[in-house]
Amino acid sequence: MDTAGNEPIDVVPLGTVRARGTVEGLAGGRLLVRAGGLLEVHGREEFLAGAAAGPVASLRVEEHERAAATPDGGFLVAGPASVRAVDPDGGTRWEFAHDPWHGTPRARSAPALSPDGRLVGVVVPTPEPDPAQAALVYDAEPGRNYVWDRLLFLDAATGGVVGRQQLRSLASGAVLGWRPDGGALAVSCWTAWHSWSTWWAEPTGSADADDGIRIVGGTWMHALAGFLPGSRTLTQRYAEHVWPDDDRDELAVYDTGSGGQVALIDLAELALDPEEDEFRSAEVLDGRHVLVPGRVFPAGGPPQTRHWLVDAATLRPLGRLAYPAAVGRDVTVLGDGTWLTEDDDGHLRRWALERTAPPASG
Repeated sequence: MDTAGNEPIDVVPLGTVRARGTVEGLAGGRLLVRAGGLLEVHGREEFLAGAAAGPVASLRVEEHERAAATPDGGFLVAGPASVRAVDPDGGTRWEFAHDPWHGTPRARSAPALSPDGRLVGVVVPTPEPDPAQAALVYDAEPGRNYVWDRLLFLDAATGGVVGRQQLRSLASGAVLGWRPDGGALAVSCWTAWHSWSTWWAEPTGSADADDGIRIVGGTWMHALAGFLPGSRTLTQRYAEHVWPDDDRDELAVYDTGSGGQVALIDLAELALDPEEDEFRSAEVLDGRHVLVPGRVFPAGGPPQTRHWLVDAATLRPLGRLAYPAAVGRDVTVLGDGTWLTEDDDGHLRRWALERTAPPASG
């Protein structure tokens, strides 16, 4: 372990509120709260101060669906065989039907709305009637054979396909995110026995859907973790043990313009026991910092949760966050330099780095 990366960094508590499900930060000072099958959108400051009068938007979804909130108070919902847009009043604006997903009948990811509100990125399966041509054949389900999945761009107003591109994946899970400037979509797909594959795709504006997406680069065994200023993308590699050389955790930064890797850290530098310690997420805190939660196993003691701060440009460890209260491994960044943690008693706590802390509330 790098001792420099273990130096304490003081944080400032900004308030505590009772958690009512998992929380996700949204643009425009909002929060998405997920509790079972109920999604609620709240004003961030009111909710974290414990003064929220009620949600500004809500939607009930099924267990097999994945959904994302839109800025106008609506939702985008992916199901086992469709994607639909829901208006703020709960009505369906449009629905795009696709073939049923391979394997478990559930959506693989939530749709991703572009920052300008024009495009929706989704991943869908591609059936293949001829088993000899298929990349995936279900022996127990005749006729359910598949070739590689497709990335689609849908028109956010109508649901029409405006771009399509084949991906070399048979996804059991997917993560999609637009670069903040809207110039590119990053899509990561996990394929059984193949790990994660990540691509960067740009809309071309072509009237022909077959030319509406351009794949400009990608990487293997790394999944999307977030975006940094400019055209840089943060990715994470997990110790999945799928391949002999896949027994390590890494963070990497890629320039999605050139496709090149510009920074890399093996998270064993932070570990007490590299064979046992776990790093299952990384969060872009702001333009200069990445927050890395981990579960470590000190020799002779119980496992501990620790959070580290690393430099966003170089991925050099800066130190370990010195919390004055217990925290878990889940971290929710809010986009304003503050973040949330949750303890075992269901309390959400808001934090800031000491030198950037705004006035406390809640």
